[in-house]
Amino acid sequence: MTNKRFANAIHQIPQAVPPIWFMRQAGRYHSHYRRLKEKYSFLELCKNPNLAAEVALGPIEAFGFDVSILFSDLLFPLEALGIGLDYAPGPKLAFQLRTEKDVNALRKLDDALPYLEFQKKALQLTKEILPKDVSLIGFLGGPWTLFTYAASGKHEGNLSFPKTNPGLINAFYERMLPLLIENLKLQLDGGAEIVMIFDTAAGDLHLPQFEKLAIEPLKVLCKLYPGKVGYYAKGTTNDQNDLLTTIDGLVGYGIDHRFDLRKMLTSENKKGFVQGNFDQSLLFLDKVNFKTELENYLNPIKLLSQKERAGWVSGLGHGVLQHTPEENVKYMIDYIRETFDA
Repeated sequence: MTNKRFANAIHQIPQAVPPIWFMRQAGRYHSHYRRLKEKYSFLELCKNPNLAAEVALGPIEAFGFDVSILFSDLLFPLEALGIGLDYAPGPKLAFQLRTEKDVNALRKLDDALPYLEFQKKALQLTKEILPKDVSLIGFLGGPWTLFTYAASGKHEGNLSFPKTNPGLINAFYERMLPLLIENLKLQLDGGAEIVMIFDTAAGDLHLPQFEKLAIEPLKVLCKLYPGKVGYYAKGTTNDQNDLLTTIDGLVGYGIDHRFDLRKMLTSENKKGFVQGNFDQSLLFLDKVNFKTELENYLNPIKLLSQKERAGWVSGLGHGVLQHTPEENVKYMIDYIRETFDA
């Protein structure tokens, strides 16, 4: 089971119409998800594999995305290590890591991994109910983003504490990276074609820290699972993205709406597929202005040859925002396909 357009993008095969998937395509904006949320908590929707599969299927049936993604949350590896996790409605950890002693008290790998088995089952069940021409991918939180949550309870705002405690960082990475390696394998074994690393806080790192705390662990994952690992970090710079092109085995990466997609697609240093990057905020426009923005965005890309835009996975700069009009999600998908199939 795979989507031909997505497979072509992964292998850099030129094609007229790009595959389409949006980050957060299954979530609060979607009436299908909201109906389920009236009956079940967020944790139940994630941890009950049948429910997780049903949530993931919703946007495929409603909008016709080419790719489905595991419905889960990037913080579950923290919970697996023994940091209590709840949602009220946003994530709330039972405690923050402040010392290396706190890290040493966390669960060891063999004790932590069983707490993530539900993701494997969710992927298996999702794969069973998806149309056969839809690809399925998994995802994990990047170690830096997981550390910012573990140390500060969030990844936004003042990151001075996470950034200025190298001993704590090293201790956390020594505990977390082996778990992410096994978590990634677990998702691939469950049927994920690739696994995206969502390192949403990494764009906030200055370049040497980005190389050490984001790129180096990513290289480890890509070496172990070449062609199976993708990456996205919110708010990255050109210099940070250039470092991604040095990683052997990286299957592709996402870019946000601040980048010129044409330059990213035609760069000699492009590594794998490029996913993105329409500004997600523009989906709140009325239909007339929304169409204008789509035209302004897509027309320059259409001027590229199929060979030049090979590897493009069409999507947003970041995830679908809450309260996004569903009709605009559907309209955008249809408009992209009509534009490139003409």
